[in-house]
Amino acid sequence: MKTSILRGLVLSAIAAGTFAFSAQSTEAAVQINPINNISSDFIKGADVSMLPEMEKLGAKFYDTDGTQMDELQIMKNHGVNWIRLRIWNNPKEGPGGGGNTDEARALEMTKRAKALGMKVLIDFHYSDWWADPGKQVTPKAWQGHSKDQLVKDVYNYTKKVMQNFQKAGVQPEMIQIGNEVKSGMLWPIGQLPSQDGDKAFSELMASGLKAIRDCDPDHKTKLMVHLPDGGDNAFYRNFFDTLINKNGVGDFDVIGLSYYPFWHGPMANLRQNLNDISARYNKDVIVVETAFGYTNENFDNKKNCYGPDEERIGGFRSTVQGQASGLRAVMEALADVPNGRGTGMFYWEPDWYAVDGAGWKTGEGNEWDNLAMFDKNGKALDSWDVYRDVSDKNGKVVQATVKDVDEASVHGSAGQVLELPDKIRVTYTDDHAENMPVKWEKANPVYNEVGNYTVKGTVEGINKPAVCNISVIKKPINLVKNADFEKVTLDNWTITGDKGAIDAISKAGDSVGQGSMHYWSDKAFAFKATQEIIGLKDGKYTVAVSTQGGGGQFKYQLFVVGDNDKMQSVNIKDDGWNHWQTWEIKDVEVKNGKATIGVIMEATPGNWGSLDNFEFYRQD
Repeated sequence: MKTSILRGLVLSAIAAGTFAFSAQSTEAAVQINPINNISSDFIKGADVSMLPEMEKLGAKFYDTDGTQMDELQIMKNHGVNWIRLRIWNNPKEGPGGGGNTDEARALEMTKRAKALGMKVLIDFHYSDWWADPGKQVTPKAWQGHSKDQLVKDVYNYTKKVMQNFQKAGVQPEMIQIGNEVKSGMLWPIGQLPSQDGDKAFSELMASGLKAIRDCDPDHKTKLMVHLPDGGDNAFYRNFFDTLINKNGVGDFDVIGLSYYPFWHGPMANLRQNLNDISARYNKDVIVVETAFGYTNENFDNKKNCYGPDEERIGGFRSTVQGQASGLRAVMEALADVPNGRGTGMFYWEPDWYAVDGAGWKTGEGNEWDNLAMFDKNGKALDSWDVYRDVSDKNGKVVQATVKDVDEASVHGSAGQVLELPDKIRVTYTDDHAENMPVKWEKANPVYNEVGNYTVKGTVEGINKPAVCNISVIKKPINLVKNADFEKVTLDNWTITGDKGAIDAISKAGDSVGQGSMHYWSDKAFAFKATQEIIGLKDGKYTVAVSTQGGGGQFKYQLFVVGDNDKMQSVNIKDDGWNHWQTWEIKDVEVKNGKATIGVIMEATPGNWGSLDNFEFYRQD
């Protein structure tokens, strides 16, 4: 939680460009303009791995006109031409839930899709349950196997599944070996980062790829390697330089990316990454996972993973129009990749509305219900029309215009210099939002009396009025500069040690508000982040910081150096992503007019986390 004395408005990440749209809206319809350079065979896909479980639990699906029908038919009606299906080795050995997606269900769904003329992507997780950057659990049947045996396990299992699909007459058009393999697969042997130059992981990956090639000598099935963090070009370069150039695993056709703008950075970062890696590695690129919220409402007792903070960072409003505009923006970024290398996208689990029993695991609710493309009753949202309308060459193009300017909010203490935000969120008529510079009539105001105040300003570039609402209360003044990283910089902080492991980021979950101080490295690292505070009155002070992360560091401390250079510290122990905790040191004696606060860390390869909301104030 935010405990900072000074709190500015949390602003959204900048979406890419200004989007135009077709046809004047009605009360229900969304407004989408065509993408002129989109190919006729562009992949317009959706991951529907939850569908069999949803249907088993009684889910009903209705088209936008209210007609009940098969969900796959609804998608086809709106222009979807591919589906994606995950395969877990043996879900009965996992916690259960998440669709219980085994080979049998994937085969069943493939037959249904092909009957409708759709193509299919199969996603091998090589786990009995969810596999992602935070966990790549070896299937129970393979646990304890040596590296060489695991290589054989991957080959034999992958080949068996492929042959079963071929025998059924429904060979997939594309297969990915592993799911979001940033941290490897089949832990601990295939875990990344590793001490062997990623060789064990590369052998496992190569084994899965070879299994498909051996079953498919004519290369009718394209092969994919799939990573998360679609806006992180440096990570993609490092990963594929190692996999392809160093370890010689290059016999695949497609690089798949997960891209959620509220987690993976602004659309401009995605565009740059798509353009670079497609050319650098001579591969097609596909956004294989993306999603956008259509509301901030929650329809069950499971907290949603997407909410107002994610909306502000993601750059699209939580509306049906915003969902459609976000999806269109991803499609356009792919269509713009040079040489036709951006071949398509998949929306992740658009069918997963809140149905009793259809949870992430058995007994849990659904964190995803407001990111679905069906409402709480199973009725298709008008945002489905984006799949069809982007290819409508005759669609009327209308330029999006400014619809709304957010009011900023700042909270501070009497007598404190207040720092107003330098940008403010502007929403356009297609419900995309941009951070725009603002010029305030009164910069850095100071109010000596408790109360509520208003400062007016002008949004530069569009000449629209802006308002900042200021709440002044009597509370200790936070003396830390850039305490909450809302401008997404490390200004005023001194970083020593492995500077490359620490940065300011804007990423929902990894930041409390707009920004945070973030750390990660694939190698062992150590750093110290400090700030010296001067001009202090004698007395006792408190220092505090909020943190989240994976934990496991050799050393991780909040510290303060006060009177007579005496150092006081407290150990920080994080226990998971987005689980924020506050650490503090009280009764810090200051008599010489200055103090130094900060954190110190000694970490193992792969340690990650964030720091936010530093405080240092005099105790009354």
